[in-house]
Amino acid sequence: MTGQTIDPTARLAHIARFEPEIRAFTACDPARIEADLRTAPPGPLSGRLVGVKDIIDTAHYPTGYGSDIYAGHRATGDAACVALLRAAGATMAGKTVTTEFAFFRPGPTTNPFDPARTPGGSSSGSAAAVAMGMVDIGIASQTAASLTRPASYCGVVGFKPTYGRYALSGVKALGPSFDALGTITPDVATAIAADAVLAGPVPAASTIVPRAPARIGICRTPWWHEAEDGTRMAMAEAERIFSAHTTVEMVEMDEFAAAADLHITIMSFEAAQALAWEYQARRETCSPQIVGLIEAGRAITRATYEHAQNEAARLRTRAAALFTRYDMLVAPAAPGEAPLRTQGTGSPIFSRLWTLLYLPTVTLPGLVGPLNMPVGIQCLGPHGADETLFEHALWAEALLPTRPLPSLLKS
Repeated sequence: MTGQTIDPTARLAHIARFEPEIRAFTACDPARIEADLRTAPPGPLSGRLVGVKDIIDTAHYPTGYGSDIYAGHRATGDAACVALLRAAGATMAGKTVTTEFAFFRPGPTTNPFDPARTPGGSSSGSAAAVAMGMVDIGIASQTAASLTRPASYCGVVGFKPTYGRYALSGVKALGPSFDALGTITPDVATAIAADAVLAGPVPAASTIVPRAPARIGICRTPWWHEAEDGTRMAMAEAERIFSAHTTVEMVEMDEFAAAADLHITIMSFEAAQALAWEYQARRETCSPQIVGLIEAGRAITRATYEHAQNEAARLRTRAAALFTRYDMLVAPAAPGEAPLRTQGTGSPIFSRLWTLLYLPTVTLPGLVGPLNMPVGIQCLGPHGADETLFEHALWAEALLPTRPLPSLLKS
C-alpha cells in the first residue's frame, strides 16, 4: 500500500464533528496535526493519520494510562512504535482512550454504532476512531482481549501479531508474558502496511497477496456455551461462506479447557508485579477493578505461577500440532454484540486462549448480530507465520460481507 494524500482541513473537520459524541481521544491538537502533515518525511505511510492508545508514550501529548494517578504525565520521548511510524511518514492524530492500565475500568468512549453500548476495551478509542474514519490506523495493545474485542464490537479489522513481533519500549506493562502491540484498521491492507513498518526496524516492501487456505479449522473453543446469538450467527455464516471455497472442519478443543484459568493466573501475578508502586503508593486512586486484579495476583504463589507457565508452554506445543493439519483457524472474537456501557466493556473469554498461545490473529468485520451490531470473527495462524495469516485474511475478507458503517457516517 502506498501513501495517500489527505486534505487536512477535511479530516480535521471530520474529527471535530464526531469527537464530541464518540469521545475517542484523550488529547488531539489540530494545529499540530496540520503542521505534522506538512513536515512528515516521505515514506510508505505518508498522509496516514494514527491514533495512539494512551498507554503508549508520546513526546508531544500527555500519557495518562487511563489513570488519574498519571493525569498530565509526559514522557521524555516517543515509544518505539510511534518513532517507527513517524519515520515512515505517518502523522499522529493524538492519544486515544484506554481503560485504566489497559484493564477493565472504562473511559468515556462510545460505540459508533450505538452510543449506549461499549466500544470494548481496553483499546476503546483506537477502535472507535478507526470505525468513524477519524484515523487510518489505531495503535492498540492486547494482554487478554484488549484489541480483538473492540475490533469486533466496532466493526473494524484488528491485528494482534505473534507475541514479541513489535517492540514494547515506551509501553506501560500489565502482564509482560502477554503484552503485545497491534493495530486496528479499516481493512487488512492497511494492517499489512502498518506491519511492514512496525515489524522493522526498517520498513520492508510487502509482497503479500490473497491466498486461500487449503483447510480451515472451526474452533468454537471450550467456552462456546458463553457465545450469544450474535456470535453463533457470525460463526455459522463464516463457516457457510468459507466452506463454499475450501475445506472446512470442526476442531475439537477440549484439551485447551484450562487455558483461560492459566491466562488469568499468569496475568494476575504479573500485574501485581508491574503495578506494585501504584498499589502501594496510590491505592486509593486505583479503581476497584485494578485493586482486585492486583490483590488476586498477590495471593498467587511463585510455585503456582511457574506451574501455570509450564502448562502454558505445553499447550503452545499442542497448538503447533493443530497447524500440521490446518492452515488457518477461525474462532469467535467476542461473546456477541457489544453490551451496554453500564454492563462494562465485555468479556475477554474468547481471546484468553489465543493470547496465552502467542498466536497471531486477525479479527475480520462484515457480519452482524440480531441487533444489527457488528460481530467479528478471529482468523488465526501458526506462531511466527504472520505474513501467511495476512494472505489468508485477505482471502477471507474478500468473501465476507462489506464491513458495516456507523449510521453517523451515512447521515
